[in-house]
Amino acid sequence: MQFLKIFSYIRIQDVVDVFFLTIVTYHLYLWFRGTKALKALIGLMALGVIFTIAQTWGLFLTTWVFHILWQVLIILLIILFQPEIRQVLEKVNPFHGYDWRVSANAAGWIDDLTETCFRMGKQGIGALLIIERNDRVDELLTGGITIEGDPRSELLLTIFNKNSPLHDGAVIIRNGKVVSATNYLPLTSADDLPQAWGTRHRAALGLTEQSDAWVLVVSEERGEVSLARDGYIGRIEEPDSLKKILTEASALGKPRKKGLLDHLRLLVTQRWTIKLGTFALVGIVWLVFAGQQDFEVTFNVPVEVENLPVQLEIIEPQKPVVSITARGLRKDASILSQRNVDIKLNLSYADQNRNTFRVTPYHITLPNDRIDIVKIRPEEITFTFSLKQGSRIDILKKIPKSN
Repeated sequence: MQFLKIFSYIRIQDVVDVFFLTIVTYHLYLWFRGTKALKALIGLMALGVIFTIAQTWGLFLTTWVFHILWQVLIILLIILFQPEIRQVLEKVNPFHGYDWRVSANAAGWIDDLTETCFRMGKQGIGALLIIERNDRVDELLTGGITIEGDPRSELLLTIFNKNSPLHDGAVIIRNGKVVSATNYLPLTSADDLPQAWGTRHRAALGLTEQSDAWVLVVSEERGEVSLARDGYIGRIEEPDSLKKILTEASALGKPRKKGLLDHLRLLVTQRWTIKLGTFALVGIVWLVFAGQQDFEVTFNVPVEVENLPVQLEIIEPQKPVVSITARGLRKDASILSQRNVDIKLNLSYADQNRNTFRVTPYHITLPNDRIDIVKIRPEEITFTFSLKQGSRIDILKKIPKSN
């Protein structure tokens, strides 16, 4: 029943709170999916659940140990997840989606690169080519020898020739230019990859999980050309398909602008199971912790008068009502209403000269003592009394005074 009361007092701030955390959690999952960081975060969530249960049940020693453990974990998290923390901060950069660099002319190098990739596949030459987009990938790579040149067949065939000292690793293509060779990429930690995929495919996936770069993979054994992006990898069958993809990757193509309805449809349908699961998880966590939130509620309560002198009757107000603002834990404050809150005002000292009475927290009866009264409006009630017909005072007033 308390959960139902909490639902009845959901505010617009609570809705924004749940949706904002759902968006943050969803993107954190996408960024960390398939990495060791995600497994560590799941482990931390499990520890958090155990800590909450221990605190709720009053397990003193377990709670004390967890308080000490959390202080150490904060430092360990910063040390262990330093690359992931930097990655998240870079992705939430408001200028992340803007490319300030001037793009080179795509007319020459994209056609030449496409032809070279399929030629290397036919000749059994393995290759790994990084198409850098908005994110700089230098900090994610190791090794690297600086090269300045166009990504033409002569240069790429020379680099990836088996007898070349530069053939091991990947080349970086930045703004239509080859800028570095012999770069070693971080390997993906995903376990459900096909057995036929070698180190090149794992390296390509590993880099695209941590940046927006696209990575071309030319298989030495099968002669296939594949493209990895956004943590996924797929085979490219035709050179024309690769040309279109490279044009998009270099931000030179201008794809059809999507309307508002298209964006809303994608927002709902794309990865909808993950989004729904994230929303449900955040909603459950919110319900668990919402009861511990400091909360204020304002409602009206009728005032019950008692001990009114028998010779008096109330002219107005016949049914006085007071507005009360109470504060406490949400699980306690959200159940308050005029059905479980009473206000009793003692009018035993009332007469026609004393008709104003102050309403204080002393006059208010609450369901429990964990709730504080912070405001009462009005603080005073002024009554209008009259003498009842036939009362002793009324009769004495009617007897004429003798001379």
